[in-house]
Amino acid sequence: MANRSYLYSADTLPTDTDNPQRILCISEHRWDIPLAHKLLVGREPRIVQSMIWNPRIGIAADYAGGTALLLDLLRVVWNGLEEDPDFAPRLVKMTVHLQQQRAAYSILEAGEMFSLDGGDVEEAAQRMVATDIPKAVARAEAAIAGEDDEWLEAVRASWQDHFDSHYAKVLYFSFPTD
Repeated sequence: MANRSYLYSADTLPTDTDNPQRILCISEHRWDIPLAHKLLVGREPRIVQSMIWNPRIGIAADYAGGTALLLDLLRVVWNGLEEDPDFAPRLVKMTVHLQQQRAAYSILEAGEMFSLDGGDVEEAAQRMVATDIPKAVARAEAAIAGEDDEWLEAVRASWQDHFDSHYAKVLYFSFPTD
């Protein structure tokens, strides 16, 4: 099995006893937690009960805010990739999919990635919320403001690593829908 990070949306947050009634699939990414996933949970991130695993390692955030941040960054990235024939179709597909799967919250499930180093997965989730996500958000905001061209060029050079995830309505871990 390939280890993945998964991103979902829901109108309520998971609790210790119940998952949200309606969970929409956004994206999965193999062997990493990509920049796109970090930005999509970049606004008001918090630890919640995982919808997949027992520990409290889910990360939830404001869907609209995270989506706006990601799309703003993608527009800036696009300004240097107009000649790349693969980027524009990916950008359109992501934008449409994010609109279709809109809900109140984004929920990142990265337990498979947190467990790779053999450390405490709850500590890894806390580190993600306290350090990794805010750092990614700060770099993205600086790039959007035209204040971090070096980072922006590095993101453009490896845009597939950051944004070319599997965006679909059905993921490896999907939830029943009505």
